[in-house]
Amino acid sequence: MSSAARVASVQRDGDALVFSGTLDRAAVPALWIQCATWRSGVTRLDLVAVDRVDSAGVALLAELAARTGATAVEGEPIGLVELRRAYRLGATLNFAT
Repeated sequence: MSSAARVASVQRDGDALVFSGTLDRAAVPALWIQCATWRSGVTRLDLVAVDRVDSAGVALLAELAARTGATAVEGEPIGLVELRRAYRLGATLNFAT
């Protein structure tokens, strides 16, 4: 398995923002711009095609989850579980209490 980052992308599919590739610091600014126009009606963040995330990627996802009210996160790319624990985020990327 290659450790090279795959180009990140996001698409709107119904009530989901569907991400693919590597969600890292380099990808976040462009993804944020795309997602800014799609916030209304989003209830799911689909990460099934994401290979890995870093802390910037998790920050993007957590902010999108908060701003959209997304109630489901699908998929567990490399790094997500560890970063959720480190930042005390719940399964839907909300701050756990």
